[in-house]
Amino acid sequence: MGERHAIELSGLSKRYGPVVGIESLSLAVDAGEVFGFLGPNGAGKTTTLRCLAGLLRPTAGSARVLGLDPVADHARLAPELGYLPGELRLYPELTGAQTLDLLAALQQAPSPRRGELCARLDLSERDLRRPVLGYSRGMKQKLGLVQALQHDPRLVVLDEPTEGLDPLVQETFYELMAEAPAAGRTVLLSSHVLPEVQRACGRVAIVREGRLVTVERVSALREARARRIRVTLAPTAPGGGPRSLGAADRWRPRWQGDRAELLVPPGDLTDTLRELLHSLPVTDITVEEAGLDEAFLDLYRGGDPPRTHGEEGEEGGDGEGEEP
Repeated sequence: MGERHAIELSGLSKRYGPVVGIESLSLAVDAGEVFGFLGPNGAGKTTTLRCLAGLLRPTAGSARVLGLDPVADHARLAPELGYLPGELRLYPELTGAQTLDLLAALQQAPSPRRGELCARLDLSERDLRRPVLGYSRGMKQKLGLVQALQHDPRLVVLDEPTEGLDPLVQETFYELMAEAPAAGRTVLLSSHVLPEVQRACGRVAIVREGRLVTVERVSALREARARRIRVTLAPTAPGGGPRSLGAADRWRPRWQGDRAELLVPPGDLTDTLRELLHSLPVTDITVEEAGLDEAFLDLYRGGDPPRTHGEEGEEGGDGEGEEP
């Protein structure tokens, strides 16, 4: 790992007494890339981001952010780092403009992008003169994005950045992410929403229960996603209920009446459809991509996927890392 890395984690661990937030996390994010940090709720994403922002001191291992220690070098790092927490808490009595001024002072940096960002995210001068107490959730999130980006930091760390944003503002957010690499900015985007990460990022790390599962390019991640098959069978008894699907029972179908739902790896999709259609009284069948929590937990429950880039792939730990 050298200067080309904006983030370097080596065996990073954080525990809250007996509770594991993250365990032995080793990861490198290249300078100038938009990198996704993906996992279900409770996977340890927020704990990791708080360590990167210098808000938590690791129990073991190390983190280097732009070549600096986030805790020991916090004052030097602050002007170069933008951070949007997952649970954004603001002073309700301050106006939007006062909030941005306060956070800019804490970042110890000027705010050359404030006007541009407010215009693009549809935060008007009138909005900025209002107390934050009267802001909707979406407006607070837009203000959070402006404060994270207004000082044009080299690295931006975003925790669930599109929460509460309406679709039009989400489009602007994706534009900002697409512009980042050309401007020399690095983005670490943490989310539990797979389509969000797929759209914005080139590579992603997947974490589960505090440990790194794998690092993949988004293109490979799309190919690996499970498919959800919903199959309805001709009724055999009033109310329906679980029945044998033959060889397809290996995908642990969930039943509701005469309809079963299966999560199937893409490489087994054709054979499974053939088995269902050729041997059962199918009246309806649909196939779609499964959601993140279902697809990845189901695919990886029996064993980890292939490791990439020499990263850790073991299971263990629990908890999102919220301090008890």
